Amino acid sequence: QVQLVESGGGLVQPGGSLRLSCAASGSIFSINNMGWFRQAPGKQRELVARIISGGSTNYADSVKGRFTISRDNAKNTVYLQMNSLKPEDTAVYYCNALVHSGQSWGTYWGQGTQVTVSS
Repeated sequence: QVQLVESGGGLVQPGGSLRLSCAASGSIFSINNMGWFRQAPGKQRELVARIISGGSTNYADSVKGRFTISRDNAKNTVYLQMNSLKPEDTAVYYCNALVHSGQSWGTYWGQGTQVTVSS
């Protein structure tokens, strides 16, 4: 089994910054995609940013230029640096990873971390 544990959420004022972390552990042979999704109240879960094992990234248009995703393959950890935060960034942020356990591929989710942008 694979576990994803997120940290770094919280309350921040508009224009502020936060850094989210997500560490994967358990039966891991390799990790392909790692990414962040978010879900605001009453809305569908949406992709925020994704990074593949080779380092290529893609971002939602709403966060381009403000958020940066990165990963530390040695630590099986993905980060999301969020700058110039806006109230509309308020949501529960979920880590996601495509992991090979040595036997098969599986998609895993973290438990979510709340990000609130408010004055």
